[in-house]
Amino acid sequence: MSRVTHWDGVYATKPPERVSWFQPHLNLSLELLERAGLGRSTRIIDIGAGASTLIDDLLDRDVQTVLALDISAAALQVTRDRLRERGARVRWIVSDVTQLNLPPSSIDMWHDRATLHFLTDPEDTHEYVRVASRVVAPGGHVVIGGFASDGPDQCSLLPVVRRDPEEVAALFGNEFALGEARRETHRTPGGSPQNFAYALLRKRAE
Repeated sequence: MSRVTHWDGVYATKPPERVSWFQPHLNLSLELLERAGLGRSTRIIDIGAGASTLIDDLLDRDVQTVLALDISAAALQVTRDRLRERGARVRWIVSDVTQLNLPPSSIDMWHDRATLHFLTDPEDTHEYVRVASRVVAPGGHVVIGGFASDGPDQCSLLPVVRRDPEEVAALFGNEFALGEARRETHRTPGGSPQNFAYALLRKRAE
């Protein structure tokens, strides 16, 4: 089964509030983005945006350049339907993140909650880092959250790679510096605990 087929199937069979990763608001992500200087003029992309409410919260903060990427058109459609006319302010991108084609240094903030950890092939991980490193401007920031080293070893019936923040930072090498490392115990809609780790990275100025 392809990634597209899998994720389209998930969103075709489950309401957004019943998937295991659902949170009403991504409060920790928003806190880290704001600590990194999120503002009205920030150019931000949400990787694996799906049906999460981060896009809503960015628009509520009057962020003017918001991009939402997901491999599943069905997932993005959930958010587009929820936002209605406000969705016209968002650039919607249906793509595998490893194939994202944006101009160099066109993004100030890259946010990813629970996409990178699904890339279990080292080549895919390498491409992810290459893409992010190219499109994030010098002085820009990357916020990546995923299952911590003591988190679950699969999600949505798929295997994941568990990493602590320092391991995420190591993937990006010396071009980025780890600014903050955080942990969160997420409770699924069914009440199960899942340990997440978040890395806030800053791209070094040229």
